[in-house]
Amino acid sequence: MSGKLPIKIAPSILASDFARLGEEVRAIDKAGADYIHIDVMDGHFVPNITIGPDVVKALRPHTKKVFDVHLMIAPVDLYIEAFAKAGADIISFHPEAGPHPHRTVQAIRAAGAKPGLVLNPGTPLEVLEPLIGDIDLVLVMSVNPGFGGQSFIESQIARIQAIRKQIDALGRDIDLEVDGGINFDTAPRAIAAGANVLVAGTATFKGGEAAYAKNIATLRGGV
Repeated sequence: MSGKLPIKIAPSILASDFARLGEEVRAIDKAGADYIHIDVMDGHFVPNITIGPDVVKALRPHTKKVFDVHLMIAPVDLYIEAFAKAGADIISFHPEAGPHPHRTVQAIRAAGAKPGLVLNPGTPLEVLEPLIGDIDLVLVMSVNPGFGGQSFIESQIARIQAIRKQIDALGRDIDLEVDGGINFDTAPRAIAAGANVLVAGTATFKGGEAAYAKNIATLRGGV
């Protein structure tokens, strides 16, 4: 089943030129991006600081593509409504970022966004079981979150395969997204394992704007 799924590419603007964010978002939209992946880091839950809801709001008029917002912040519940109002279509969070993951899922849904659950390389897969029936996306981190440009952690291939089996058995339309070290070599392997959404920062933005369309098409693998 997974081999027949349309592959979506979600360029991470973490790797873009922050001085030209609006232009960069328009460029990757035009180049064929399916989602715009927005990494939100607080310097507390992860060792880096990026952007907040005001930047998401400022970017929203630049594209109609899905804003795929990955919250690497704790506590997470306090900021869900702000990001939803700013224009987030999907809000993904880490189960470690709050005491009640199911309540966080409900809050995201109530705010008008689609909830996603993020699994770090060290997060047990068992965390997914009581939540998978209520979410729209599972994000497998194939690096430890906090910085772009890291190398793909090989053990995550087996986890992608296991989650794909769970999703297929459930029969719901749930995106299986992979983020971390996705490039022209690892993308086909993540797809073969069952992923249907690939987050790619460095691999999308390398070579400048003239290369974006080719980079996205190559990551997609012609699927």
